[in-house]
Amino acid sequence: MRVTIIAVGQMREKPYRAMAEEYLTRLSRFGSYQVVDLPDLPEPKNASPAEEEAVRRREGEAILRALKPGQRVIALAIEGRQYASEELAAHLRELAVRGVSDIALVIGGSLGLSPAVMQRADETLSMGKMTFPHQLARVMLLEQLYRCEKISAGERYHK
Repeated sequence: MRVTIIAVGQMREKPYRAMAEEYLTRLSRFGSYQVVDLPDLPEPKNASPAEEEAVRRREGEAILRALKPGQRVIALAIEGRQYASEELAAHLRELAVRGVSDIALVIGGSLGLSPAVMQRADETLSMGKMTFPHQLARVMLLEQLYRCEKISAGERYHK
């Protein structure tokens, strides 16, 4: 299975970047995992709702351009479905059995995902109701994907 994480924003801080690279290295033995970084747009200070929507729309357009035809799109959103690690591993296995071979997991910018991206998404995934910095959310997602691969392979992984 090919898994692409499409993320708005750069990994600017070295510790987050190092952790993300470590998990990508670990994941490489299980399949094709890659990250596509998209630029986050500057948010005007004291932005009006219309200005915020314009930023979301422009970031959404970039996300939609980064998606490939036929990819199963999973948008990360607070209102998405929450899984335990074992449940997420089972869900990803089920997708593979159903013939899904290319997944895009989408992490939006600080203002969230545009309605167009949410409409394109085949499903939504939530890491919980708490808000996390985008760099940390990316590391957490990579760690969970690694955990899912270990679970699916029947390998031991710390709890």
